[in-house]
Amino acid sequence: MSTPQRHHHPHSSNLHVEYPNSEDDLDLEELGPETTLNYHSRADKKAGRTVREGGDTIALRNLRTDGLGRPRDRPRRYEAFGGRRGEEAEDLHGLLEYDDEGYKPDTAGISRIGDDTAPFAHSSASGQRQPEDKKGSGSRLVAKLGLTSLSAASISPDQEHLDRDNEEEHDPTAARHILVGQPQSSRFPPNSISNAKYTPWSFLPRTLYKEFSFFFNLYFLLVALSQIIPALRIGYLSTYVAPLAFVLAITLGKEAADDIARRKRDAEANAEPYTVLRFHDSLDPLRSKGVHWGSLLQPSRTTGKPLIHDVDDRLTAIQEEEENLIGQAESKTVSTGVSEVIKKSRDLKVGDVLKLGRDQRVPADVVVLKSYTTEAFMIPPSSSEGTTSTTEPANLVEPITDPSTKDTPTTQSSSRTSPPTDGNASSADVTAVGETFIRTDQLDGETDWKLRLASPLSQSLDISDFTRLKIIAGKPDRKVNEFIGTVELGPVGKEVEEQASKIKKNKSAGPGHDKSNGHAESDHPATQSAPLTIDNTAWANTVLASACTTLSVVVYTGPQTRQALSTAPSRSKTGLLDSEINNLTKILCAFTLALSVILVALEGFESREGQNWYISITRFLILFSTIIPISLRVNLDMGKTVYARFIERDPDIIGAVVRTSTIPEELGRVEYLLSDKTGTLTQNDMELRKVHVGTVSYANEAMDEVASYLRQAFSVLSSSHLNEQPALLTPSSAYNTPSATRTRREIGSRVRDLVLALALCHNVTPTSDEEHGRIVTTYQASSPDEIAIVRWTESIGLRLIHRDRQGITLNSVETGRVVVRVRILHVFPFTSESKRMGIIVQFFQWTDTNQSITDDAGEIWFYEKGADTVMSSIVASNDWLDEETSNMAREGLRTLVVGRKKLSVQQYQDFSATHKEASLALQGRDFGMAKVVKSYLEQDLELLGVTGVEDKLQRDIKPSLELLRNAGIKIWMLTGDKVETARCVAVSAKLVARGQYIHTIANLKRKDLAQDSLDFLRNKTDACLLIDGDSLSLMLSHFQDTFIALAVRLPAVIACRCSPTQKADIALLIRRHTKKRVCCIGDGGNDVSMIQAADVGVGIVGKEGRQASLAADFSITQFCHLTKLLVWHGRNSYKQSAKLAQFIIHRGLIISVCQTMFSIATKFEPHALYRDWLLVGYATVYTMAPVFSLVLDKDVDEELANLYPELYKELTTGQSLSYRTFFVWVLVSTYQGAIIQGLSQILVAVEGPRMVSVSFTVLVINELIMVAFEITTWHPIMIFSLVGTALVYLGSIAFLGGYFDLAYVLTWAFAWRVATISAISLIPPYAVKVLRRTLKPPSYRKVQAL
Repeated sequence: MSTPQRHHHPHSSNLHVEYPNSEDDLDLEELGPETTLNYHSRADKKAGRTVREGGDTIALRNLRTDGLGRPRDRPRRYEAFGGRRGEEAEDLHGLLEYDDEGYKPDTAGISRIGDDTAPFAHSSASGQRQPEDKKGSGSRLVAKLGLTSLSAASISPDQEHLDRDNEEEHDPTAARHILVGQPQSSRFPPNSISNAKYTPWSFLPRTLYKEFSFFFNLYFLLVALSQIIPALRIGYLSTYVAPLAFVLAITLGKEAADDIARRKRDAEANAEPYTVLRFHDSLDPLRSKGVHWGSLLQPSRTTGKPLIHDVDDRLTAIQEEEENLIGQAESKTVSTGVSEVIKKSRDLKVGDVLKLGRDQRVPADVVVLKSYTTEAFMIPPSSSEGTTSTTEPANLVEPITDPSTKDTPTTQSSSRTSPPTDGNASSADVTAVGETFIRTDQLDGETDWKLRLASPLSQSLDISDFTRLKIIAGKPDRKVNEFIGTVELGPVGKEVEEQASKIKKNKSAGPGHDKSNGHAESDHPATQSAPLTIDNTAWANTVLASACTTLSVVVYTGPQTRQALSTAPSRSKTGLLDSEINNLTKILCAFTLALSVILVALEGFESREGQNWYISITRFLILFSTIIPISLRVNLDMGKTVYARFIERDPDIIGAVVRTSTIPEELGRVEYLLSDKTGTLTQNDMELRKVHVGTVSYANEAMDEVASYLRQAFSVLSSSHLNEQPALLTPSSAYNTPSATRTRREIGSRVRDLVLALALCHNVTPTSDEEHGRIVTTYQASSPDEIAIVRWTESIGLRLIHRDRQGITLNSVETGRVVVRVRILHVFPFTSESKRMGIIVQFFQWTDTNQSITDDAGEIWFYEKGADTVMSSIVASNDWLDEETSNMAREGLRTLVVGRKKLSVQQYQDFSATHKEASLALQGRDFGMAKVVKSYLEQDLELLGVTGVEDKLQRDIKPSLELLRNAGIKIWMLTGDKVETARCVAVSAKLVARGQYIHTIANLKRKDLAQDSLDFLRNKTDACLLIDGDSLSLMLSHFQDTFIALAVRLPAVIACRCSPTQKADIALLIRRHTKKRVCCIGDGGNDVSMIQAADVGVGIVGKEGRQASLAADFSITQFCHLTKLLVWHGRNSYKQSAKLAQFIIHRGLIISVCQTMFSIATKFEPHALYRDWLLVGYATVYTMAPVFSLVLDKDVDEELANLYPELYKELTTGQSLSYRTFFVWVLVSTYQGAIIQGLSQILVAVEGPRMVSVSFTVLVINELIMVAFEITTWHPIMIFSLVGTALVYLGSIAFLGGYFDLAYVLTWAFAWRVATISAISLIPPYAVKVLRRTLKPPSYRKVQAL
């Protein structure tokens, strides 16, 4: 049998731990519980504690024996205790171990201070002594002495360190029990943020491994290392090492700078200061001096023996200490102190109570305990964590008179339920009853404020009693919209005394006593509990938005927070162009090896000058290493940086941000565009456009008639006597208009009821802020639909002026008088699973709000609104709902069905009790609560009407989609909205062409029907597919390959009711099946997974926040900017990157061909043609600037690119950089290299400085003129780079005496040879290029001619 456990108050000595099976139990009658327990019960009521100035001795209150309280009883008590010393000696000494070196305490049994299930570890369940079990001995010692756990405030740093050593690592897969404001028994992760990719010792290994995983760098590393071997050395070692080191230095420097910046941001976040509450019990001298129970077992600094070294002698000291303590306790009383200390974010721990204010970031996942608008007292600040204060605090706010926390052992089940204390509370006082707003845009991407509530159990509690609370929370989870937990309030004072008497009676009743009830009661005497939901939490990196102070307890820290768990490391994206270039370099490497082997084979693999043939092959490989240009990656990376700057500085797409600068060329090869709907294709700016009340529909100018009906409803609210209180509107109020017909009265009554339901059934809260000296009221809610509805009710005459967790107040816009006031009894928030939102309210008939739920005058109504798919089965049968919702959907309106149901007091009480019971379950809580709501409330609701809310289209959305479609991009719309709404938006946005057939697949449950739909699509490839989430899941589960193969052939696909995971899966499937580039665009947190799964992710900064834009590769502000991003910037980035890459390959190939010709002429000797500076200068100073200026080239202007989007379609075929174009450049390079070196050797000499001067000069001139041949649109920088480089070369010839024959350079013989060779090298390739353009002009030439 398990040992009964008690929840305890760590600041008082009224804790009792029972071991009913232990034969060493102290008799409860001898303990005299009426002494200490009664005293502290009174002290708790006064929020006070008895204090004593602590001395150096051990206070008996620390080593408590329940009942050693009154002086007149003390002799008998100590005599009884002392008489049992001999029996306990082995238990007491069993705790203390001695070895050869001295004292060695075993603190395993007492290290669990503040345990979540019991104050200390218990003895064995069997109750038998086990002296050999030291842990059990320690536990029994603690149980006999009745030690209290110590406050967090009184633990010195040394003791905190001891605690950490003794703590056990918490299992992250298990639920956690958190003691509020106290040390925890388990060790949790530190609350530090670390986004750094590297550590100081892992930076070089990881970055070098990453760099040398590229074939470029690995190849040149091997070439550079080969120069260490004397037999392979060709020139200076620096000739080969310097370029590689330069490339690596740039790359590693960029990585280091990025990581240092990340570390700085992390350090700033981790060092952010936060106010933490410390709880002190000044009655405990040991605690006030920072003495920890573990320290009592440490060796004394003076004697080397433990403080508890002779138990018999110490008991005498304990008796004397208790006499002094009781004497002073009777003469002086000081309350428990609560002080404030400042902690850095990284030092916060689970269980800490934070004090947060407006605009302050939440540093960890917390549960809200209390919130208030004005401080009734100031908690004394503390300069350090160890400072203790004993000021006497008043309540922060007036406690809520909540019957659930006052008269019953459990609180009301709904976290939103709390009867109001004052129905006249103002909006400014909204948080005085435990409400606060948070902003979650950095967590889920939504910019609307979200309401968070303190549990009534903790909101009504005095701050000094927070340490009585225990939070039971589930394991760390990544679901940011779900949380299930429980808060428990432990007993104090008289409650424990009464429970001790019950235990005594149960024990005396013998083993035959009914334990089924008694044991359950004894586990947690008078413990109150309340459920915790997502509404009671605030996750890390959310921001408090309310002008209030919020007290909250840390539940999850560091890597276990919701944000850390739900943030997957972003995929490192590599462009398709990089992969293609990497493949081409492998071909070049194979070509180099083949050429080296051929040259040695022509010599007959003979050894020459003491060199073996394989040495000669290796030397040739080194000589031809320039074929694979090491500068290629550097030039491409620099080019991508330039493209990124062009995008960010484009005045037509202001606000564009390039977050991934390594893939701008991917924008030019997109073939599939996956787009979100709300906020991406639409503005996420909602406006209620239409209402339908069953017999009549109102829209546009007809809304004036709705306002007229509402004014007439308010006009009948008048008192029969002037001295009576004004009457308020209720659903039962008569709609009497003398001049109106019966039909008009009926319609007016229906309109009034619908407007009243819309004004009450929501989660909108009005907030007031001062702007430019005047008060501005705004509405905050998690759904823009609800804000649109509340704004509409205000526009027709019914304004929301106050809303808190207690009630809602509405007034008339015309008169300014309060016309409706209700008490909120329950709120059922909207979820993506339920697709509906409900509320139970009690109407006040008069402005006096002192009525209770049992009053007959207060009508109780249940209102609910939701999607027609779920509400159609909840409302009473009718013949117009389906038709009207379909009509509104065809108009592109988001529909909501509204219903209501009247409840009697008995019905409500039955529901509340059952719902409360279901809400306390830790397993299956949501399902149980939903089942109760369905059985009690959601049956035969009175259908009030239907609303239609319009989400306006983004600016220029129609021409943008049409242009993208003409560019050959297939567009998919993925949305969580309903089928009809998505269809309407697709048609109105021109996603679907006029007259195009839309094939709809919805509510598909059977595989045979899915197969039939696929068969139809095979023969209808020009249709648009519209499919819902359930049908999509069926297709992907059973016909994945077939479905994707058919879907990618369709011009447009619309997927409705999609989850974020389904969006990402679709992007991955398209990429995997087609091997084409996929671009995903969205604006909300639910689009992040899709954006990260795409080849190119584009985020829109919209009303749903910045999370999508922060996670994307490119960020824009409007969808219409995407057209320029793809059609213009994407085109230029890809075309110029391809041209740049091929030209750099050409530059390396031509010099390698020259080296080959030289080797052949020198009888296959592996000697270098151009050495040292000539080799380095050719790739840098003499050619780099002109070649790099190609990034500024443009084949067509922007106007033509937009006018002929078909030009973009050609890019997706990859013709700008293909094997065909590559081998064309190889052929040109071979021809020019052979001509340059061959003619130089023929016209000058086979070798020597004269030949080198002619050959190298022609080589430089050839490259400069070839750059000019490739330019389509000249830019001033291009001209400057070409002319400037030519002048630099001419000026540097004077310094090349070590390589050139300078005297020969100044002769006409040098000049005509250079001119002749250059002409023969350049004219034929250029002539072929002109002829090809004439016979088969490229597309851009055709449109330019037009």
